Amino acid sequence: KLDILLRSATSEDASAVAQVLIQSRAEHLPFAPSAHSPDDLRTWVADRFIPTTDVIVAEHEGQVIGVLATSCRQGTSWIDQMYVQPGWTGVGVGKQLLDHAHQRLPRPIRLYTFQANVGARRFYERHGYQAIELTDGQTNEERCPDVLYELR
Repeated sequence: KLDILLRSATSEDASAVAQVLIQSRAEHLPFAPSAHSPDDLRTWVADRFIPTTDVIVAEHEGQVIGVLATSCRQGTSWIDQMYVQPGWTGVGVGKQLLDHAHQRLPRPIRLYTFQANVGARRFYERHGYQAIELTDGQTNEERCPDVLYELR
């Protein structure tokens, strides 16, 4: 089993967290270009995301290889962000992050992913999530059709 440390992100992780988000989106979501430049994303991660959000990083030998952000709103738990560094998918990083979320969050747990993100959809469905709504994407920044998943 891969030796992965899960821990809370700190301000020192901002650059590495931003890199995971930027590279993962570029590799896995070419159909949904980011609504923000890499520099804007780096600023947002450092100034807003890490300071104001519950962010967990997956670390292997000192390198951040995964990011998980969760929240609770109006009695529902949310996985707001979950990204794994390209080259590290398929080896259990995402499963460890998801298991961590499942241990900490009360049900139901919801998340959005893009309809075209077939790999992510298969991953969440394998872990018990059910699609409860398909949207045309008009409410997300990328304007890409998405799917709302829920784990009861």
